[in-house]
Amino acid sequence: MRTADRQRPAPGELFLDHVSHFVPHLDAAAALLQELGFAVTPRSEQKVGGEPVGAENRCVMLEEGYIEILAPTLDTPPARRMRERIDRFVGVHLACFGTPDAEAEHRRLVAHGFEPQPLVDLQREVEEGSGKRVRFKVVRPAPEKMPEGRIQYVQQLTPEAIWTDANLAHDNGVTALKSVFVVAEDPIQTAARWARFTGLLPRRENDWISLQANRGRVVIASREHLSPLFENPPPAPALAGYALACRDPDEFAARLSRSGIAARKTGARYAVALPA
Repeated sequence: MRTADRQRPAPGELFLDHVSHFVPHLDAAAALLQELGFAVTPRSEQKVGGEPVGAENRCVMLEEGYIEILAPTLDTPPARRMRERIDRFVGVHLACFGTPDAEAEHRRLVAHGFEPQPLVDLQREVEEGSGKRVRFKVVRPAPEKMPEGRIQYVQQLTPEAIWTDANLAHDNGVTALKSVFVVAEDPIQTAARWARFTGLLPRRENDWISLQANRGRVVIASREHLSPLFENPPPAPALAGYALACRDPDEFAARLSRSGIAARKTGARYAVALPA
């Protein structure tokens, strides 16, 4: 099966699809990712019904899921609103679940009181002037219902347009998005809310609570109990960061070090704080 085909969950399945960094300078962020051995997609502007929504992105596509870097476009009212949001929330502020049926997720979130916004059909050109488009449907709850960030669902309609051999040609051994970490004042109550949102069963893992999807998981803990992994976790409610799988973590940590980014070993993991 092609990598692109593996990005579509089967009926009844749920994936951790992607996380997003809000960045003030899109190309500077992309240049750092390229220095670290990632293939980064070209700049792409998001549109609804052919109209710009005020944001553009570049992505790191992985064998499982992807990482997005997101910035506002210039000189448009939507971009000014996006700029205000990004200036306030620079860092990891979006976690998205992959679903085979966006309409069904929308109905379920309505039934569970998440007051989702109308279903959005988004599209973007893979590269300006290419004519090749990525299309997807997005479900977003009312922002106050999931205060940790922009927590949403996506149904990938054209994964073959973006999960290409060229976009997967990383030379650092990073293969997959595995976890997203959530900071909570009350991890039990927060996990119960995330369980209603995702339909996943929370399980205790020592000082953490995890929700395991068919691919990827959510880890919820207090700031204190995330501190061994994250040097300075943000105050709750927030997304603290995410975990990636890598074929040779020691070599990737050395590469980070050569680029001036400290990789701190904590147990079997390396922890890295990226610049804005």
